[in-house]
Order: sequence, then C-alpha cells, then structure tokens
Amino acid sequence: MTCLDPFNHLPRGGSGNPDHPIQIAAPHRNTDFDALACTIAATLLYPGALAVLPRSLNPNVRAFLSIHKDHFDTYNAKDIDLQRVGRLIVVDVNCWERLEGLSALKKRKDLEIIIWDHHNNPSNIDATECYQSETGAAITLMVQELKVRKTMISPIQATLFLTGLYEDTGQLTFPSTRPEDAYAAAWLMERGADLNVLGTFLRPAYGQQQKELLFEMVRNATRTRVAGHTVSIARQQVDGHVDGLAVVVRMYRELVNVDAAFGIFTSSNGDRCMVIGRSNVDGLNIGALMQALGGGGHPGAGSAMLRGVNPEAVEGMILELIRGNQQASVQVSDLMSFPVETVPADMPMREVAEVLHQRGCTGLPVVEGEKLAGVISRRDFRKLKRESQFDAPAKAFMSREVVTIGPGLSPLAAARLMVKHDVGRLPVVEDDRIIGIVTRSDVMTYFYDLMPD
Repeated sequence: MTCLDPFNHLPRGGSGNPDHPIQIAAPHRNTDFDALACTIAATLLYPGALAVLPRSLNPNVRAFLSIHKDHFDTYNAKDIDLQRVGRLIVVDVNCWERLEGLSALKKRKDLEIIIWDHHNNPSNIDATECYQSETGAAITLMVQELKVRKTMISPIQATLFLTGLYEDTGQLTFPSTRPEDAYAAAWLMERGADLNVLGTFLRPAYGQQQKELLFEMVRNATRTRVAGHTVSIARQQVDGHVDGLAVVVRMYRELVNVDAAFGIFTSSNGDRCMVIGRSNVDGLNIGALMQALGGGGHPGAGSAMLRGVNPEAVEGMILELIRGNQQASVQVSDLMSFPVETVPADMPMREVAEVLHQRGCTGLPVVEGEKLAGVISRRDFRKLKRESQFDAPAKAFMSREVVTIGPGLSPLAAARLMVKHDVGRLPVVEDDRIIGIVTRSDVMTYFYDLMPD
C-alpha cells in the first residue's frame, strides 16, 4: 500500500479506468456527519462515484438526510451489483470490519481501493492509495483537495462538510484540532455554509429514554483509579433500539466527573454488546482502546460492537487495555525536577528562611522521613508574630493541604490542577514518597513547545 501526503500529492482529475463501470464511496457503520461529509465529497473528487451508506446512521445524520434527500443521492450495499465495482473509496475508516455489506469485495484482487482517513490506526485494507493525516476531521483532507482543484461546491454541500468538520472537532475546540481544520472551515464558510443549519443538526437527540438510562447509570456509578486515571464503567441492558447512547455516555462522564467513562450496553437477549467510551484527558486514547475491541474512534471518543460476550468480561478487557495504554508521550515524570530540595518537618523556621533565601525559591516541600508532610512558603512567615516563633519547627506553620500529582499523568492534568488550586508547583508523589516537583514554568514550556532540542 502506498500512503501519500494528502496535501502534497494526488493524481488530478479523471473518473477512473473506463473498464471499471462502477465506483463507490463508503463510510463506516454508525455513520456520523464527518463520515457522511466525506462520502459526498468523494463523489465530487471521483466523478461518477456512488455514495453507499450503511443502514446504521447516527440519528442526527438520518434526520439531515430525510430533509435533504433531494440533494444527495445515496444507496445501500444491497442496491449495488458488487461484481461490477472496480473502485472502492473508503472514507473516515481504514478497516474492513467497520464497513457494512461490502465483505464480498475483500478478496477481490482486481479491485482498486483508495482510503481517505484521519485516524492513525493500523489498516487491514490492502489499499492502492492511502491519503491519511491526523487532522481533527477526515473531511478536512478532502476539502483541502477540493480547494486545490478549485471545485465548485453548493452552499448545501458546504454546510454538510462544515457540519462534519465541526462535529469531529467540537467546533474547533478539541485537542485533536489542527490548523488545517480551521483553514478548511473558513473556506467552507466562504462558500455559504449555513451555521443555523449546523446548530439544528448538531444538537443531539436526548429524550425520556435517554434520561431514564442516564439516571440508572449515575445511580449505580462507581469510580476506579487505573494507570493514574479516574475511570467509570457502566453496564446497562437496553430494550430495543435507543438513539443517542453516545450522548448519554458523554453526559455520564461529566456528571460522574471522571477522566474517562465507558458504557457497556447489552441487548435484552444478550447477543450484542455496544461499547462506547468518552475521555477528556490526553493520556488515554479511547479510539485505540476501541480498536483493540474491534471498533475504532478518536483519542477522545470511540465505540465497538461485540457479539456473544459477557459484559463483565468486556469491563475486564477495558481495564486491562487502560493499564497497558498509559500515556506513551510526555508525562509529568518527563517534566519534573529531581532530586527535590526539601526541608525536614522539625527544622526551625529561622533555618527554613535561610534555605529559601539561599535557593532563591518561594517555597519547599516539608518531609517527615521520606514522606511528604506539607509545604512551607514565604507567605507562611506572615503567621510569625514574635521573635521566639522563629525557633519553632516548620511543621508548626507549614500548609498541610498539599496538592500533589502522580508521575504518570500528563502535562494537561498538571495544568488543570494548578489552575484549579491556584498553585505554582506540584510535588510529584508515588507511594506517599515525593520523587520530584513540577512547576508552572515546566508546564508552560511544554505547552508552548519551548523545550530545547
């Protein structure tokens, strides 16, 4: 498979080999707006291609298509004679398992396959061409190419493309958003994308069914600490089809106030199990976890459909995957300073003042043996009213409510703690022992990429 840079190389024009009478564009199951937008964009980049959608569409996508059916020609796999397909354009996905009704194409040696995707996951599709880059939305890649080709698009198409872009980037607020996403959004707005329509269809469905399900999940909620993250996993049986489960899981995570939440939804007969995950930390890649379960997604969101499995076993699998998925990039342990300058709890305040002066720092951790007992800072000296108090030990005036952080957490987690508690440094603690310290300047240096080469 030849993977190409989508911003630098792409064969221009043409609708494919005339010996290939049919070319189709297909997204993943449970099609969201980004996947739908890519499918329609593929029909513009590859003239004559048919948009082939799965039966399982996100509810807001289904509502959009019901209103705009006169503007977008779409088909199901059963409408297509797969023997006549010569080119398959796969969008917003890169594995066969997430395509619906196209398994007959898997063994075709004469089939030309082109992938457009923004997930950085290994692919099991032997593609002829692969256009892949880690943008916030897959439609961004295709909009870039439409822009290069100076392709004319209608305001309705621009609206759909921007809806997909906004959905996958959280209106350009998700950490996965890239500058290319913003440039693509601006180009689409210049071509008449209607923000009012976006607001209508990006509002997720949330009704009585969802409320009852969320109430039950919160009522039975448990919180677990795994690999430095707070995690909550809810197992719930659902009767019949329930829309908006992803919305329920997102709200559940916010209400339970954890780093990551998972919903394991089983059908009443137990033959199917839908797993949905949501996270707001950069050290837990939900998409990678879901891919290990046979699904997929993004760093902050993902899902997988399992069959014939025990929900308890699924929960155990998720926990094991998290334990093996500790943040592989920068952690607090990579930023912290060590060994840590400390003062013993019984050191007189007079000597503490001298240490602070010599070190040129505003505060230091206080230890009893190897354990962190508190923090003493220059502001604590305001508590001293008499000369004799300078002979009292540091533990008499230190602050005992110390905000600490674990070494395996991310710089983002450190920044959030500093903002929440208005502190400029965090002792890094492991097994009740202080092993380092990370400061506000350490975190800012990381975020603004000022680290020396």
